[in-house]
Amino acid sequence: MMSSSELPEYARRNRAHWDATADAYQERHGTFIGRTEPRWGIWQIPESDLGVLGDVAGKDVIELGCGAAQWSILLAQRGAHVVGLDNSRRQLEHASRAQADAGIEFPFVYASAESVPLADASFDVVFADHGAFGWADPRLVVPEAGRLLRPGGLLAFCITSPLASLCFHPETDQMEPTLHRDYFGLHRLEDEDSVNFQLPYGEWIAVLSGSGLVVEALLEPRPTTDATSTYWDAAALEWARRWPSDSIWKARKRG
Repeated sequence: MMSSSELPEYARRNRAHWDATADAYQERHGTFIGRTEPRWGIWQIPESDLGVLGDVAGKDVIELGCGAAQWSILLAQRGAHVVGLDNSRRQLEHASRAQADAGIEFPFVYASAESVPLADASFDVVFADHGAFGWADPRLVVPEAGRLLRPGGLLAFCITSPLASLCFHPETDQMEPTLHRDYFGLHRLEDEDSVNFQLPYGEWIAVLSGSGLVVEALLEPRPTTDATSTYWDAAALEWARRWPSDSIWKARKRG
């Protein structure tokens, strides 16, 4: 595990941000994302509808940016051999409590997903739902995910769509049918006390391919007309019915 002093500046900022906000985050969103079945993204669309991961029973799985481990716990209950990783100690404290409440046990790793202290080819599945692929540099996280995967292994992650990143108004915190950022400038998106990351679609494909991965699918799930979310409000739902709020990438490690 890297100490805070060894992390890049943005990773230190994000670690401090999540340590400071984890309690409020879990209070606001914990029930919404802590369902009895795995769900994806801002609108929590069921895995059973999307079929992203499929049957995980008996597979070695790591979640990059596990938060309070809502996803990891559900996959462990379905027979996966899970490891949860997060860059925030406070989030992992929430994960440990949730794990105990569920009566299940699997290891956690306190580290940045840009430098995972685990061996090459350790996992059949690497995944995240709005985790490390948006909160760490994808130019580093994607190659690290490729390193961790066995030949034929699956990388699957959900992030805010590039279009949503372009249409978000940083001053009003609203989604608008207007572009507010340069598409070709997408990478490091600064906030007051944290840093998000995003790439244009072509660069996502390039970094996946350059990491020994073959893209299988890009899903852009559309919420239903009556969808609700603790992340986005009703006005944002209207936007998300017209344009994709989430991108779910599936890629396979070359054999």
